[in-house]
Amino acid sequence: MRSMVLERPRPVADSPLQLRDLPTPTPGNGEIRVRVRCCGLCHTDLHTVEGDLQLPKLPVVPGHQIVGVVDAFGPGAQVFKKGDRVGVPWLHSTDNQCDYCRRELENLCDQAQFTGYHVDGGYADYTIVHENYAYRIPEVFSDENAAPLLCAGIIGYRSYRLSGVAPGQRLGLYGFGASAHLVLQLARHQGCEVYVFTRTPIHRDFAQRLGAAWVGSAEDAPPHQLDAAIIFAPAGALVPHALRVLRKAGTLALAGITMSSIPSMDYSLLYHERVIRSVANSTRQDAHEFLQLAAEVPLETEVELFDLEKANQALQALKKSEIKGAAVLRM
Repeated sequence: MRSMVLERPRPVADSPLQLRDLPTPTPGNGEIRVRVRCCGLCHTDLHTVEGDLQLPKLPVVPGHQIVGVVDAFGPGAQVFKKGDRVGVPWLHSTDNQCDYCRRELENLCDQAQFTGYHVDGGYADYTIVHENYAYRIPEVFSDENAAPLLCAGIIGYRSYRLSGVAPGQRLGLYGFGASAHLVLQLARHQGCEVYVFTRTPIHRDFAQRLGAAWVGSAEDAPPHQLDAAIIFAPAGALVPHALRVLRKAGTLALAGITMSSIPSMDYSLLYHERVIRSVANSTRQDAHEFLQLAAEVPLETEVELFDLEKANQALQALKKSEIKGAAVLRM
């Protein structure tokens, strides 16, 4: 099968992914094999490819926003039938028995494995996943428009939920890429007023087209204070800017898997019971809830398509903030 393989981390400018012909995998107990139709790109892929994260497996096939069809079964697999369209997200498996799993916090499972990180992911013609960690894709979404829902959407939804914003309140979004453009639609659907902070002109125009109440840069003062905010950009310098415009008792959610250092700041920015919380991974419940809600809205995903062989170029464009919405590889 065709695969884009990372043999060792390097800057995306060096085109570190290599096209290789790998053996087509065989599903094990309870697993399904998915013939990949497309795979979304994520900033976590950038962190993987460039070595910002310590990699447990090399070589590795990245990609964890996978849409495809079931084409083979391992022993005992019975949830899906051949030809079913499924999505495969970041969370690949958990131990289902640790303290975190028992407390419905499987996103924090110490033995969790992640797609395109611990196991080969979706930059390939086929991938393997246990049937309990795959999801039916609502019919309202095409393959390429469904792909960004599987990480940008699910993580965005968890960030939105943990921010505590309520209908009718004001939500700030810092950085406006794949996750933020979905959260904006979700928040507006639930009656929130959304303020977007981004420097990129195409992202500003895009946010306004999707109905942002206000668009500016992080240094600007919006017309009203925020009830909650989410930082999607991996820039710790944004934290004091976001706290500066957050109301008392507001929550600031940090959605990234990694972030540059948060600068020293005056305690007054955090005082009055403001909260900073990180968002780590997601649960299967998050995925089920979000996909159902996404179909009800329905969310519109803006995508730019790249052929599998162009994965390096797609990652380069993602790093330069040249993607409007989400980048998706098609097989």
